[in-house]
Amino acid sequence: MTTNGIAERLTREQREQFEGGLRERRRLLLNDFQSLEEAEARDASELAVPSSHLADHGSDRAASDVSLGCRESASNEIQEIDDALERLQDGSFGLCESCEQAISPARLEAIPYARLCMPCKTKEEA
Repeated sequence: MTTNGIAERLTREQREQFEGGLRERRRLLLNDFQSLEEAEARDASELAVPSSHLADHGSDRAASDVSLGCRESASNEIQEIDDALERLQDGSFGLCESCEQAISPARLEAIPYARLCMPCKTKEEA
């Protein structure tokens, strides 16, 4: 991949703004992830006394599934943010990984860790 990405055309202030936003989002996600793990551990310890009601088992399982899904989603987004921070450092930030064209500034504002431009993302989802 080329290294003449948008990062090289960003001003220092813009780079710092993207980096700061990514780092702040990462911090919030890590806090959420840790809170979910703590809640799951607390709930598991409270369930040490088994219930004989099937509805309780179903509710507990559903809550556990939701928690797992939230943790997985947070973990995936943290990885995407880490990758975007690397792209900022190596100069490839803002380049589509598929067609190597610039990702629109509006897309980067909405999803700063975007890897694909809108046309390539639309093709991928089709």
